[in-house]
Amino acid sequence: MKIIITFIAAGLLFISCDNTNRNQNAKESDLQKPVSISDLKEFETGFTADSAAKQFEEPEQKDEPVKTAKEQKVVIPDWDKKIIKNATINIEVKNYEKTYAGLRQKITSLGGYVAQEEQSQTDYKIENTILIKVPVDQFDNALLQFIVGAEKVNERRITSQDVTTEFVDTKSRMESKKQVRLRYLDLLKQAKNMEEILSVQSEINSIQEEIESAAGRIEYLGHSASYSTINLTCYQIISESAKDSEKKPFGYKIKEAFSNGAAWIGDLFIGLLSIWPLFLVALIAWVVYKRLRTSSVKKS
Repeated sequence: MKIIITFIAAGLLFISCDNTNRNQNAKESDLQKPVSISDLKEFETGFTADSAAKQFEEPEQKDEPVKTAKEQKVVIPDWDKKIIKNATINIEVKNYEKTYAGLRQKITSLGGYVAQEEQSQTDYKIENTILIKVPVDQFDNALLQFIVGAEKVNERRITSQDVTTEFVDTKSRMESKKQVRLRYLDLLKQAKNMEEILSVQSEINSIQEEIESAAGRIEYLGHSASYSTINLTCYQIISESAKDSEKKPFGYKIKEAFSNGAAWIGDLFIGLLSIWPLFLVALIAWVVYKRLRTSSVKKS
């Protein structure tokens, strides 16, 4: 009886060991199986920022004792805010040259720079429109300094745009694309013929373009959020009397040109009348010349 029990136990042990070896061999064969393009497509479409974030989520804790208000700790997320701030200012100054020199000094002291500048001058006024970039932490200070000494503030408009979500989402998608590119590079090493190489390389190039586009967008958002934009227009009135001439419409100017032309013709006619003695002398001389010429022809 003991011998029979021993044989049965040995048989069960052999069967369990055989099943274990088969499972292990199956896992190794799955790991050694080459990745196909279709599998990688599924990985690319399934690997998103949301799915990647879910992998790092902590499992739900059940049956935890309820903590009191004192025991609970308020966790403040470390948000790297990306806010694009823009402002438009229109001011009138008393001395343009002095104000312009002061603006240049203020921009430099604030750590900013002039991105664009356009100056114009007429008989009525001299005006300059300056596109200024200043660090975002100096934005409010710059707005106060730029209007110091102004005779009149005609316009002051401020806008802001929070692009934090777009920045984080674009950066997350770029990182996901980088992971997909690495998988395609592994697949490129497993390619067996030229057709597979070209197909995989085409996918890599497409992903690389998307990565570069996302990187450019991230750089633009980062720079726009780091440096605020102030569109400053300052002008000085030179001659108040020339203001009406600047505001005349085009049709009125055409009408005025015709009137001026008619007046010039009238002046010319009056000028010709004022030298009528010269015309009379010329007429007499011409009559005498004709008679003398006629008489000389008859004699010959």
